[in-house]
Amino acid sequence: MSEYDEPTKSPRKVLLTAAIVSIALLGFALYLQFGRNMLPCPLCIIQRYAFAAVAIVCLIGAALPRRPATAAGAVAALAAVAGAGVAGWHLWIKAHPGVSCGIDPLETSLNTIPTAKLLPFLFQADGLCTTEYAPILGLSIPQWSLLWFAVLAVALGWSALRRVG
Repeated sequence: MSEYDEPTKSPRKVLLTAAIVSIALLGFALYLQFGRNMLPCPLCIIQRYAFAAVAIVCLIGAALPRRPATAAGAVAALAAVAGAGVAGWHLWIKAHPGVSCGIDPLETSLNTIPTAKLLPFLFQADGLCTTEYAPILGLSIPQWSLLWFAVLAVALGWSALRRVG
């Protein structure tokens, strides 16, 4: 029996699930962008980077032995916490329309990052942070992001912490 066969010893299932959820959320963001013409703002793009970081770290961690996989889960949890912070800031900006998200300097710097040049369809900021789009099942896009980041952070953090002992 390998260490991956024991669900209580390996965070592999949690890591793979978190990666799949993060990739699905990035896919849904692309659907909203291209299918529903909802342009991503700079804070949306930073949240995409956070979801991508969670997915990449989780996929790498799932391929590692138990101890490094546990560390990868903790790192992915930190990426989710950072994403939650950005989503929270996005919600604060939406609640205070007089505040700018830094559209000019933030958009310019985000759009010059190599990943924005290589994958502009995914990482190029073209929208405004204060644009109001119709809610999805009663929640705004940043509210959904915050919810999913919180779920990912709790699941990954709990998985990493229970494996440390």
